[in-house]
Amino acid sequence: MTEPSPTLVRSPVDRRPGRPRDEDIEERVLAATLALVDAGAPVTLGRVVAGSGASRAAIYRRWPSLTALLAAALDQGREVLRVPGDGDLRERLFGLYLDGPARVAESYTDARFRRRLQLTLADRALQRAYWDAHVNRRRLPVTELLQQGVAAGELRADLDIEATIDLINGVFYYQVIVRGENPLEPATRARCAAALDLVWRGMAAEPR
Repeated sequence: MTEPSPTLVRSPVDRRPGRPRDEDIEERVLAATLALVDAGAPVTLGRVVAGSGASRAAIYRRWPSLTALLAAALDQGREVLRVPGDGDLRERLFGLYLDGPARVAESYTDARFRRRLQLTLADRALQRAYWDAHVNRRRLPVTELLQQGVAAGELRADLDIEATIDLINGVFYYQVIVRGENPLEPATRARCAAALDLVWRGMAAEPR
């Protein structure tokens, strides 16, 4: 049976309590930051001010630091994938991961992805800020899906969900970062599917 495609939810600009926000300023600041990132230029507050026309005070009212701003800019175009609540658990999990690269590629270029890796690996504070503010929330749909599987008795009761997500994500990152493969190629997809099947067999509950 064919499952409905997961719904894509655009990543909202982070909102914090306080004075009203000027969305135009936020968009201009993020665009100016990304222009520097895409050009391979150093991202400094002065350059962002010059490119956006926003004041330093306006920027710091929206982001507590240049690191937080850069993390937010690097996440522009990424989307949170939502999966249907009903249907076969294995099919939903496999569909989420195997179809995910094509959906991500629609709004997040490979060049942007590689530039993000370059910047975060060179700056541990940026890497942590990106994880805390952006990566964590994109793991929630998978976390919820696996929790449903445990509650329904389909997955092992002692399943370490965080470790499982790390393991599955690692399969796909390894293809791109270490092997240099295109995740959209059929051979790469098949290799990832085989790895997912191995993971599934390890986390599935034993038949009663």
